[in-house]
Amino acid sequence: MDKIVVLAEGVFGSTYGKTAHGLVRYSGRYQVVAVIDSKLAGKDAGEFLEGRKNNIPIVANLKEAMIYSPKYVAIGAATDGGYLPPEYRKIIIDAINKGLGVVNGLHEFLSEDPEISKLAHEKRVEIIDVRKIFRDRKFPFTGKIEEVRAKKIAILGTDSAIGKRTTTILLWKELQKRGIKAEMIGTGQTAWMQGVEYVTVIDATINDFVAGAIEHEVVRAWEEKRPDFILLEGQGSVVHPAYPGSFEIIAAGRPDAIILQDAPGRKFLDGFENYPMPDVGRVITILQLLSGKNVIAITLNTEKMTENEINRIKKEYEIKYGIPVIEPLNEIAKLADVVENIE
Repeated sequence: MDKIVVLAEGVFGSTYGKTAHGLVRYSGRYQVVAVIDSKLAGKDAGEFLEGRKNNIPIVANLKEAMIYSPKYVAIGAATDGGYLPPEYRKIIIDAINKGLGVVNGLHEFLSEDPEISKLAHEKRVEIIDVRKIFRDRKFPFTGKIEEVRAKKIAILGTDSAIGKRTTTILLWKELQKRGIKAEMIGTGQTAWMQGVEYVTVIDATINDFVAGAIEHEVVRAWEEKRPDFILLEGQGSVVHPAYPGSFEIIAAGRPDAIILQDAPGRKFLDGFENYPMPDVGRVITILQLLSGKNVIAITLNTEKMTENEINRIKKEYEIKYGIPVIEPLNEIAKLADVVENIE
């Protein structure tokens, strides 16, 4: 795999670093050799994220990252509106001058930036605008998804940037480890950057073709691999005013069951302090009414929570909602047990 350094300056410690977090946790496309964030320089990226070292160093700048011989710099920030942070521009130009290509998951296409594009051409390096790959794909919904016989599980959330993709990947890998044929359908740019085989970037797709794009990847995974399970990565939340990304996944992906990810330590929707976190029971009701299927488990993003708070919420939710409540980072086997036993 080609080596990359992940640019997450100033954001690795926040939800704006979710693309960087994903690449650090798992990548089947690139070998992540370092993360750039001067605020956290000297730390191990895995230990900072999950308390477990993964030997990916966080460095202060691009110069320090170059000792690991990367081929690309990947933009690890996921900004509101998908624009390149102004302070990143100089770093990207420096990287190109040093002979590095750029992997960019933002809405702003660097290949269409006159200065950056010209420099990349001069230095003969590649700019990969991930969302641009999917911008002009136009698959209409056909109903062919009804031929898919795999059990389809959607991993949805009460908020954006809440860990849906991470839970999906962990569950996918745990099922495969058990010898169960499982495939994941990525629905965002980070999944593509991580090397997920079946991906459509739904927020880069013309609205009329979002449903068809989801169906197309599910059908393709079924026809090519005949898996027992197909896991659908959620986007946003069905009740999120800015990122209401779950409905198309339910409508077009036709899940047989749903896993709901929640962050009980959050008071407000990520990035929107005028909007309080939704009631979990209300979201469960909405998802079950929309899909006609059951929410079979609640998974927890435990940010800002103590061990006592986690244990209290798990007991409270299990009593209140009557389904398993699981920490995917530490209890993925338990979640796989739940999925294996759905009817």
